Amino acid sequence: MSSTDRLPRLLALVPYLMSHPGAQVPEVAKVFGLTEKQLIDDLQLVWMCGLPGHTPGDLIDVSWDGGEILIDNADTIARPLRLAVDEASALLVALRMLLEFPQFAEVGDHDALARVIAKLERAAGEGAAAVSSLVAVEMDAAPDALAAVNEGLRAGRRLSLSYYVPGRDEVTPREVDPMRLVVADGRSYLEGWCYRADAVRLFRLDRMLEVRILPEAADPPAEAEPLDVARGVFRPSATDELVELEVTPAGRWVAEYYPCEEVTELGDGRLRVTLRARDQGWLVRLALRLGDTGRVVAPASLADAVKERACAALARYENGADVG
Repeated sequence: MSSTDRLPRLLALVPYLMSHPGAQVPEVAKVFGLTEKQLIDDLQLVWMCGLPGHTPGDLIDVSWDGGEILIDNADTIARPLRLAVDEASALLVALRMLLEFPQFAEVGDHDALARVIAKLERAAGEGAAAVSSLVAVEMDAAPDALAAVNEGLRAGRRLSLSYYVPGRDEVTPREVDPMRLVVADGRSYLEGWCYRADAVRLFRLDRMLEVRILPEAADPPAEAEPLDVARGVFRPSATDELVELEVTPAGRWVAEYYPCEEVTELGDGRLRVTLRARDQGWLVRLALRLGDTGRVVAPASLADAVKERACAALARYENGADVG
């Protein structure tokens, strides 16, 4: 487990132990979702922490003999964590987005969430509430698409979509048995069984040019399992083309934004990034977007395609400049 995961847990563990004197190792491990060994490792680290000076009187005193955890000399960090203005603002925006999401009304307690938001605003202070109120949360669906999708989900009816696929720059007809609405990577998606792909697919609402509710009942097959979107929507396949890029410090965002097979530090902030993609057109656009902050190392066919597209764009620009 990384230190970035462990530090927040330790900062929460100490206040918890201070407010639960004599808590037992098994119950604390269960509260924090740890094994007993992981909890003991955390307690051993807490035992080495304290104020500058690092004398016995400066360090936190913690013991767990017999399974009972006792902690002392930890008053300086016993207070629960407080959110900074930017952290509280981000949380408020996310909660308001959830409140506006149509499917939440079916699975969640709207009034309870509204009360949570109000309490958080009071606790965070005027600064966070004012900042978060300046952010407008809107669903990104095309006109009438969201209403039609919601009606199809509510009525359990199949949907007919005219769907724009940017990778191929074409509009495709789809018949979809809707399963649910999800928000991933800041976008709204319909998840459903696509009869064109014969598989579960995600469809961005803002790429739906038309949505019609069909008379057929939605009946996804038994193998239609919901997709795990926790790690993002884009999931490359092992059969997709393997691409190698080198990027400058200004192009490092590629390694953070897309799933990568391998990321290698080259020094001076540069990276070599290896990723997979099934659509060379998308890769060409990515390379052009990088500009002088990145270059294609392999395959050579992709580097040639990028060069050809860039030269064609430059020629059009120069011709336009001559005419003007």
